[in-house]
Amino acid sequence: MSDHKELGTNGEELAQAFLRNLGYDLLELNWTFGKNEIDIIAAKDDQIVIVEVKTRKSNYFSEPEVSVTKSKQQILVRAANAYLKWHNISDETRFDIISIILTPHNHHIKHIEGAFYPTL
Repeated sequence: MSDHKELGTNGEELAQAFLRNLGYDLLELNWTFGKNEIDIIAAKDDQIVIVEVKTRKSNYFSEPEVSVTKSKQQILVRAANAYLKWHNISDETRFDIISIILTPHNHHIKHIEGAFYPTL
């Protein structure tokens, strides 16, 4: 496995544990719709939470969450709509980002609730 892929996998596992510890029910991991993927689909307090996980080794150039561009947001919204329709879910839906800095000796997790909203 490449270093980049391994970093992402490790970050997603940290994010999953983080959300579980906060009482989220993890419904899907790495759910795909065509070529699009949602890292985590969770539920908490009668709300569906679509989570994008971004992991970096440092924030030297920018914070990991900065890489969730408008086009990435549109992809997540499209995939989320497909998931909700497929499962006939009408609960309120929120889009979060979990930003992780993962070094060999430490990690820092930032959970950004309601990081963005779907646009028309």
